[in-house]
Amino acid sequence: MADNQVDRDSIDPRPVLIVTGLVQEARIAAGPGMIVICSSSDPQQLRALLATLDSTTFRGVISFGVAGGLDPSLKSGDVVVATEVLAGDTRFLAGLALNEEMIARAALRRRRVVRGVLSGVEQVIAATACKAALHSETGAAAVDMESHIAAAYAAEAGLPFAALRVISDPASRALPAIAKNAIKPNGDIDLGKVLRGVARDPKSLRALVSTGLDFNRALRSLRGCRGFLHGESPAMAEA
Repeated sequence: MADNQVDRDSIDPRPVLIVTGLVQEARIAAGPGMIVICSSSDPQQLRALLATLDSTTFRGVISFGVAGGLDPSLKSGDVVVATEVLAGDTRFLAGLALNEEMIARAALRRRRVVRGVLSGVEQVIAATACKAALHSETGAAAVDMESHIAAAYAAEAGLPFAALRVISDPASRALPAIAKNAIKPNGDIDLGKVLRGVARDPKSLRALVSTGLDFNRALRSLRGCRGFLHGESPAMAEA
């Protein structure tokens, strides 16, 4: 009993800051012990949001959401746990270490989990040729628009950082212009804008449907990863 009491008393009561790009990701991450912010896939908006926060009120930072695939072997729904995040010439180490038991549990749910590098960018990487070029240049497994900013915030504040991203659009699939331009300022999808885009260009419907299926598969996988935010992260526990 005494040991258990010591363990409970030593737990840092501060919440973990969860950084997301879309409302759907934020809804999945939300819960006790979490402060969730959503960038609306806008790097400048994310930096502005982070500037309003007191970093001393958090015990760690996690970038959590979907990502574009760069490694051709990764499919939509595959999970990438970052070993580091690259942004130009800057590298940020990530401290979330998955143990083999967690990986086994994920595999039992038909979810592939890999450790790899994330590339952080300021604009959506949509074309397959651009994804291939970025993969060749960086060796990164996936790309997103939040992880490098969250990592920089954590590094400046001296906080442990982790990133977990699920592949939405794989390396072999281009992201339709309609999809990448249909994010509302609040981070939600503007369905009206999507429908108007399809009306103007009916040929885009097939690609858009495929993208939607990939995105939904990624969100299902992301929901299954929510437990990774609750105490399984040694970096968070040791902060």
